[in-house]
Amino acid sequence: MKFIKSSLAIAIAVSSATANANIATTTAESVERITVRGAFFGQDSADSLKTPTALVNVPSSLTIIDAAQIEQQAFTSIADILQYTPGASSGQGEDHRDQMTLRGQNTTADFFIDGLRDDVQYFRPLYNLERVEILRGSNALLFGRGGGGGVVNRVSKTADTSESFTTINAALDTFAAYNAAIDMNKAIDDNQAVRINAVYESMENHRDNKEGDRFAVNPTYSLFINDDTKLTLSYEYVNDERVIDRGVPSDGSGPLRGQDETLFGDPDFNLTTFEGHIARSVVEHNLSENWSINGTLQYADYDKLYQNYYPAGYDADTNLVTIDNYIDPTQRQNLIFQVNAVGQIETGDIEHTILMGAEYGDQDTANKRDELRFNGSDKFTVELNGPFIIPTLEEQRNTRDRASNVKFTSVFLQDEAQINDWLILVAGLRYDSFDIDVVDNVALRNDSQGNFARKDTEVSPRFGAIVKPNDDMSFYVSYSKSFLPRSGDQFLTLNLNSEALAPEEFENREIGMKWNPTDTLAFTAAIFEIERENGSVVDPTNPERSLLTGTTTDGFELQLVGNITDEWEINAGYSYLDGEEMGRVVDGVESNRTLSQVPENMFTLWNNYAFSDKLSVGLGYIYQSEQFTSLSNAVELPSFSRVDVAAYYQLNSKTSIQLNIENLLDEDYFSAAHNDNNITVAEPVNARVSLSYTF
Repeated sequence: MKFIKSSLAIAIAVSSATANANIATTTAESVERITVRGAFFGQDSADSLKTPTALVNVPSSLTIIDAAQIEQQAFTSIADILQYTPGASSGQGEDHRDQMTLRGQNTTADFFIDGLRDDVQYFRPLYNLERVEILRGSNALLFGRGGGGGVVNRVSKTADTSESFTTINAALDTFAAYNAAIDMNKAIDDNQAVRINAVYESMENHRDNKEGDRFAVNPTYSLFINDDTKLTLSYEYVNDERVIDRGVPSDGSGPLRGQDETLFGDPDFNLTTFEGHIARSVVEHNLSENWSINGTLQYADYDKLYQNYYPAGYDADTNLVTIDNYIDPTQRQNLIFQVNAVGQIETGDIEHTILMGAEYGDQDTANKRDELRFNGSDKFTVELNGPFIIPTLEEQRNTRDRASNVKFTSVFLQDEAQINDWLILVAGLRYDSFDIDVVDNVALRNDSQGNFARKDTEVSPRFGAIVKPNDDMSFYVSYSKSFLPRSGDQFLTLNLNSEALAPEEFENREIGMKWNPTDTLAFTAAIFEIERENGSVVDPTNPERSLLTGTTTDGFELQLVGNITDEWEINAGYSYLDGEEMGRVVDGVESNRTLSQVPENMFTLWNNYAFSDKLSVGLGYIYQSEQFTSLSNAVELPSFSRVDVAAYYQLNSKTSIQLNIENLLDEDYFSAAHNDNNITVAEPVNARVSLSYTF
């Protein structure tokens, strides 16, 4: 109802604006792909759209964080980027993976690299990226299963034949964490080039024994076979090892205070390791003046381990913290092939941009879970502020041992039809066939049913209408759907009960406007509603189980991005989210609970002002309102505000230095949670000095 009322209000405004607009009788605006110039906030189109559509003509919300902004704000993680994205927030992810909530939908798997799935659980580095694109709203047409609230697509750097350069970056912060990175591009000739990006990071922060390191390297090779054909080869290796810190427990209603530095674990045991190999080949070919095609083949091999002690509760009467544990290794191999064709045709006076494509994937996963047992239990207690004493180990028990094979095949078709100078219609369908086989070895060892299989076929639509009073303004309405098979976003949870259940379904209804008041400034606004049917959420009484429920999220977003003046750049965003269960009844009374880890109000602001060609300063502000840590609605993270500042100085044509200070006012706050008793203590004031040298 909220969405309908809001939609009617904006529809009236759209009609009024359209009726009063002076519609020019010019030809349809060009949809040529805009070359990325690397200018701050200068992106005009997005790879995640798969078509060269100008952002003002896209009927959905999309945020783009480019390499310049990543460097300027000293971002080092996906979580950093999400902090400055309307409608998005980061979760703790048990401190071993990226986890996010987009428009009320929590996920560990809706991550993509150059448009292909990157769905294993790990922390994704940012060293080799041109930009990060956060596309919000359910949209299986472009990405297939999942993505109920949106997706994050990382666009990687590739070898460039236009120039040769080398850039070296190094940084050091207050807690002695440091990193060093290199970006080296060599143009061999006019038709081929090689590029190598590499990074080493040493991790430290304010928490006891919280340390680790990561190394990653990504060589690429580009070859223009002829004027119409380009080949790109890429390989990435990531090696990450760090101490796991799942934060502090609650006192029953909020985070347990006074434990800003305490690790409720053993630094010799609380460990996650990750090793990833990702190889990719891309062929792009112009079939004609109006048609192009691209094909990508990717093979990825991931080896992941995490093991941890973590707080599972606190008793104020006894002053004891309950400690739980497990060991969890995962191996996954992904083979994915994707082909897209984009063309422009005319039918009478109507111009069409056609997108058609297909995707095939084969994913093998093996996952186990072991528990350490002490006196017949996997739990023990330690005294708060006392030594972390581990009881005598009794045994190591295997509680989960599953293997799955997923094969998926997809075909899709979309038409962007420019009806006239002021109206664009978008319509498309995607067909997905998702076939999964799961073997539960624990059940088989216990002489129980352990072989499960399910095949789902889904058709996902996307519809949109864009009304353009002029070239720089658009109003839109859109409807899109997505689905998630019952095996979950990591496709390992299939059992006798879920095997018979239909996939989760997500519906996104959205109405919004986009306006470019100048060539360098963009304003967007959107009102939306996402309904989730047959949803799966974490059971607040047992975080290792799931509950089935429906949910709904209503909200709106505002964002202003670009240059207000030649000297002043800005990125401001606000979102309002109202998420709750649907149809929960207790004792005959409707008792819907508020969704967890969904702040009702989020506001972010980043400014950069150039005083001269050499000196500029940055000022940022983040606000998040209170949020529940789980569906129990028993524990609440307090609201918080954070101020960030930065200064940049160009020493000479090759060398620059910058200072970033996060949490300038030393706010004591809790940034994320995984459940009621795993709550992240945010960093106090932290300064980072970075040096960059290019030759």
